[in-house]
Amino acid sequence: MADVVLTADRTLMSNYRGKEFLGFASTVPPNVVPDWFFERLFFPYVRERGGLPLEAPYGLRKIEAKLLEGGFDVVTVRPDRLKRWLRGARALGVHAMDPFGVGPSSSTFSRLLKSGEPYLVKHFKAIFQSPEVRRAKADGLRIIVGGPGAWQFRYWPEAQEELGIDCVIDGEAELVLVDLFRRAIEGGELPRFLEVPPSMAPSLDDIPEIRNPSINGLIEIGRGCPRGCAFCSVTLRPLRWYPLEKIDRELRVNSEGGVDGCILHGEDVLLYGARGVIPEGDKVLALHRLAKSRARGLGWSHASMAAIAAAPKLMEELSEIIIDGDQRWWGAEIGIETGSPELAAKVMPAKARPFKPEEWPEVVKSAAGIMADCGLVPACTLITGLPEETEDDVIKTIELIEDLKWFKSLIVPLFFVPMGRLKGEDWFKAEQMTASQIELFLICLRHDLRWAKAFMDDYLKGKPYAPLLKPLYKIVIWATERRARKEGALLKAPGEGVRPPIEATAPRRC
Repeated sequence: MADVVLTADRTLMSNYRGKEFLGFASTVPPNVVPDWFFERLFFPYVRERGGLPLEAPYGLRKIEAKLLEGGFDVVTVRPDRLKRWLRGARALGVHAMDPFGVGPSSSTFSRLLKSGEPYLVKHFKAIFQSPEVRRAKADGLRIIVGGPGAWQFRYWPEAQEELGIDCVIDGEAELVLVDLFRRAIEGGELPRFLEVPPSMAPSLDDIPEIRNPSINGLIEIGRGCPRGCAFCSVTLRPLRWYPLEKIDRELRVNSEGGVDGCILHGEDVLLYGARGVIPEGDKVLALHRLAKSRARGLGWSHASMAAIAAAPKLMEELSEIIIDGDQRWWGAEIGIETGSPELAAKVMPAKARPFKPEEWPEVVKSAAGIMADCGLVPACTLITGLPEETEDDVIKTIELIEDLKWFKSLIVPLFFVPMGRLKGEDWFKAEQMTASQIELFLICLRHDLRWAKAFMDDYLKGKPYAPLLKPLYKIVIWATERRARKEGALLKAPGEGVRPPIEATAPRRC
């Protein structure tokens, strides 16, 4: 048996039936749909071979690779297999995405549906509350938690004690990981909460390449972001782009492991290889030709409205590479954040570059037109409750979202969370919402419920199991809509029930 066992909760140990967007379903709280039914539809467990998952979260695969590089006997497993693998293990590493449900869509859906903790919180806690983990802990097991959601333990330190977690690592951990796990195995002292500063960010040589396949073929193309938004912690880290050779080695790991899709992960994929905010077309095209040669389906983790608006010709060329007989569209998460030029100038002035902050609403609408024409279907985010946000800022955001009714997308409003350069500010709470902010949430909810039905059609088209799953997914959407209406989160709108026209208001560009 291995000395080190790595795992993540059930909502992360899923490939979401090959459709990453379905992962958003793990951020909603249980509602009128039975849990077992909802879980099997949206985040069924990944398949296994020899008791090991064929895919695992990319962050866990990076940790696994670094520990293997350091000479550890390590294995990555599903949480429902811990009983077998914890026998004789000395340390358990757990990947945390949103352990307390205060991340982007989690806080939104919890507020609107009013029905308890999101699924991802429930399943994260279940790991530590399981009999096998409690037994192993009593026998001396050391538990280390890290991942994108590790920062949340700074605000809930008491939960660390309650869950039996010995150490939490927040930040890029490559330079400290081997030493921490060695101390854990040898019974040495561990820091309760270790925040790795940007000055300790690993170089490209320090970042290992994954040894086993990642969920849906996700691989990093770089780390860091040049835009410097005040509310984001990623911008505090140095910008590093992986060379194509490093990327190709990870692409091969996934393709040879039977994963036929790929998600390119970067804070702004269109800026691959660039030192500033202007896309360098040759580098971006070379990246996509390489990725598409190894994967049938291709998507992005993140992109920016400004980069898309600045490069319509590049987007057209990318569309020609990506859209083929194997796929008809691709997805990405993209931040709109606000519709107010004034607020954009205060908290994210570089997000509009190479355009000016005062042009931000037009940049968003132009990018939306380009995406619609090129086949990019995004999940967009907004932030409400920013420290300097005014009523006028909220109204301008509402006006922008109203202008995007035709745009095939998800638009998720988020409560402000103090991160990045705004880490010292107060959290925004649901009780502070003004009438305008509530209206913004309702507009987004109606937009998302409407387009969710179209997404289901796209996801299932051509699949042999579509006749069975399509009506089941639509039952879930209907049930969510019903619950939201019951809680007053969906207001009766004029003409509701009649599908409005969705002609693109932007000119064709691709």
